[in-house]
Amino acid sequence: MLGLGVGTVSAHEEYVVDDEREVDAAEFLADALTDPLVVGPLILGGVVVLAVVATYLAVRPFGRDVAAFRSAMGEYEPYVPWLLRISLGIPLIGAGFGGYFISPEIEVNLRLLQVGLGFGLLFGLATRLVALLALVAYLVGVAIRPTLLLQFEFVGGLAAIALIGGGRPSADHVLQRIAGTPGAMYARVDPIYDRARTFQEWIGEYTALLPVVVRFGLGATFVYLGLGQKLMRPGIALSVVDRYDLTAVVPASAELWVLGAGLAEVALGLALVVGFFTRASATVAIGMFSLTLFALPDDPVLAHVGLFGMASVLLITGSGPYAVDRRLARDGRTPTDVPAGDRTSATADEDCSSH
Repeated sequence: MLGLGVGTVSAHEEYVVDDEREVDAAEFLADALTDPLVVGPLILGGVVVLAVVATYLAVRPFGRDVAAFRSAMGEYEPYVPWLLRISLGIPLIGAGFGGYFISPEIEVNLRLLQVGLGFGLLFGLATRLVALLALVAYLVGVAIRPTLLLQFEFVGGLAAIALIGGGRPSADHVLQRIAGTPGAMYARVDPIYDRARTFQEWIGEYTALLPVVVRFGLGATFVYLGLGQKLMRPGIALSVVDRYDLTAVVPASAELWVLGAGLAEVALGLALVVGFFTRASATVAIGMFSLTLFALPDDPVLAHVGLFGMASVLLITGSGPYAVDRRLARDGRTPTDVPAGDRTSATADEDCSSH
């Protein structure tokens, strides 16, 4: 269980420490993976997780609870575009006024650009265009400063907004409603109403892929943070352990802290990418973010808002298509305590109710 405990704090290490230990990654991994006091708890933690998953799949408990939860989450689906817009718009505005570009590590003052894009997302005005412009700005920034990969969730989040549009409430929805009203003055001057409707009809066939886009964006971010900020760069992770005296919080070696956190992030990221227990994985992600904000007070809140929002979206939508959860739903045994009318919706914890 110790291996599980040390893997629950996830942070953008570069945001909370200035100095990095000079540690060779290969040497660190070789030493740590030959230490029984490091390997033992990690193996034990992995076995416990696998046992819990296997037991759940064999027994399929809480059928009614799962069905009720998924039904309740389904009621929030109309607000998913709004949730995404807020989750990406607020960090952009904060970055603009904070004097950095998306990541606190990139001290470049692009206030007008980021504040404009951020408010465009918040208001839902020309939402898809604004999201694409923000995505292009991010990708250009990554090409110049790869450190921006710390906020890789912006790729998945902005791509998801570009896919699904502004939704409601949004300025786009209001303007489109007015433009479609016969006799309205605005309808006479609106230049894009007909084109917008044609585009929406075309892209509507692909909006079911929204959970897939969010899964890949959030999962890839976790994998990068686990590999790039911990397993392949243990020096900076060890500095975080030293700064916050984490070995006193949980009686484990610094090596176990780093390996446990890194492996937990990689495993969670891969689970999200393949859509394995998606809602449960999203819940774990939210728990990790929340714990980080309390355990590491120097970790900037705005750096996590997009992550919170994307994990919350997956709680609402579930895995969507192209996910292991769908296979588990087809192959799984229907819980016997669920009424016949509810069995389809309760056979799997993670199957998305509407996608």
